[in-house]
Amino acid sequence: MGTLKRFIEGLLPRSWYRAILIPYHVGWSLISAIRYGFPAKKLVVIGVTGTKGKSSVTEMIAAILEEAGYTVAVSSTIHFKTGKSTRANKFKMTLPGRGFIQKLLAEAVHDGATHAVIELTSESALQYRHLFLSLDALVFTNLEKEHIESHGGMEQYFQAKFRLGKALVRSNKRPRAIIANNESEYGRRFLQLPVERSIPFSLSDAENLSLTDQSTDFDFDNTHVSLPHPGAFSARNALAAIKTAAFVGIPVPVSAKALGNLGRIAGRAERVERGQNFLAVVDYAHTPDSLIALYQAYPERRKICVLGNTGGGRDTWKRPEMGRIADEYCDEVILANEDPYDEDPQAIMDAMAEGMKRTPTILMDRREAIHEALSRARSGDAVLITGKGTDPYIMEAKGKKTPWSDAQVVGEELEKLLLS
Repeated sequence: MGTLKRFIEGLLPRSWYRAILIPYHVGWSLISAIRYGFPAKKLVVIGVTGTKGKSSVTEMIAAILEEAGYTVAVSSTIHFKTGKSTRANKFKMTLPGRGFIQKLLAEAVHDGATHAVIELTSESALQYRHLFLSLDALVFTNLEKEHIESHGGMEQYFQAKFRLGKALVRSNKRPRAIIANNESEYGRRFLQLPVERSIPFSLSDAENLSLTDQSTDFDFDNTHVSLPHPGAFSARNALAAIKTAAFVGIPVPVSAKALGNLGRIAGRAERVERGQNFLAVVDYAHTPDSLIALYQAYPERRKICVLGNTGGGRDTWKRPEMGRIADEYCDEVILANEDPYDEDPQAIMDAMAEGMKRTPTILMDRREAIHEALSRARSGDAVLITGKGTDPYIMEAKGKKTPWSDAQVVGEELEKLLLS
């Protein structure tokens, strides 16, 4: 089936192929919603979308809801929760198809969940997986240049995201809220949706903002918020979560307590500790903007950076740009294999190196690259490994999937170094 699908997709223009599949995708969403009894109607459902920050905001909102005493379901790039059980997302997609989300929500209702936080993507909207989610609120974080070759341009990418906003408008829940980043022109367009509550957020909402490479502190609504996460992006994510929680009736002090107790978010500026005297950080950063934001979060440290090929078969424009950014911000750069799919990994590495003034170290074996970066680290340095986050596989030619975990490999290689 997969081979036939790829063959047909290769024969037709992408827009034609998508159009042919519309009844298929809509049918799955409708039939699964009917089969499971429209479970979203029995929950307070919060959707989270944007190019970056989705997973972190999803985790923050869920943590706040749980601090407030609710049983919460979560569907994200990182994991799935029903209230009683949690399992890692190993699908290599944020929101799986074929009725997955309706089944998950039905399990959550059975487990006593009252709220659900669902990470939503443009691709899931184009495949109609967002239908019948009965949204109470939608959070929009940002829109950056990504998936442009797939969507055909930024406006098309925005319109795919905006389908989620239209789903909020169609929801029969009351009241409904759009919570959006009004520093973004696209966020301001989301804030024009005709729903009961339009709630903007921006970094300017964070008073007395203080950033270190291990924490973020600010004041909001006469409450001090302290996060064990670095970077201005963490403050924006926290504000989105706090304002969303306030919409569903949770006081800011409760949100601040939850965020202060929120430990690592897997694959998102995740520190891997094995007693070493330098930082080792795993992050999903896979766009130029997110890469810059991560590097800027460690301004005083010597940075050794491992980054990959940003995914074979798509977004070729950003390869030299990612190389340029690493060259500018990092003291040492190691390029490593990531997800080449059916492309030549060396050609992808060469394209990244074209954006660099210095000659990078290129190590195709990702474990070897991580080991090399860690072995070069000195006391106080930051080793930043980006591109995969919690991705569970390295995707190679002819559909080959090699099981993988950046965080696990970093931990294993640190242990080897500390024992040597």
